[in-house]
Amino acid sequence: MNRNATAVYLYMNAAMYSFFAVWQTLSPWKTAAALGFEVMANAARSEYLVVYGGFQFGLAAFFIWAARSDSHRRAGLVLAVCLYVPIVPYRILSIWKFWPVSTVLLSIGTVEGVLLIIGLALFFAARRQVLAGEA
Repeated sequence: MNRNATAVYLYMNAAMYSFFAVWQTLSPWKTAAALGFEVMANAARSEYLVVYGGFQFGLAAFFIWAARSDSHRRAGLVLAVCLYVPIVPYRILSIWKFWPVSTVLLSIGTVEGVLLIIGLALFFAARRQVLAGEA
């Protein structure tokens, strides 16, 4: 596995999740509106903060942990692929079904798609190296 490329990829994930966690924690109602959440009861507001703030901070922390150690990078890569393989098709289908959607949503979907493609490329490159006995 190209260790440097995988580390960079994992740090990219960490940066993205950190950005969204901070943005959605500091300005939750603006980000909620940008994503299409119009009216939320207090329970929904609490859930929004937990999922879009706290959970994303947790993902960022995991990706940083994984990127910092050769022995943990594979786990980080597997998690990323496991996240994006279902997210990207769901994103595509939901955009198609509920079109038109906001530019924010389209931008997030584009980033997720790029991260899926890079993650799969790194995953299969690492797999080929293992099968060839190079790693």
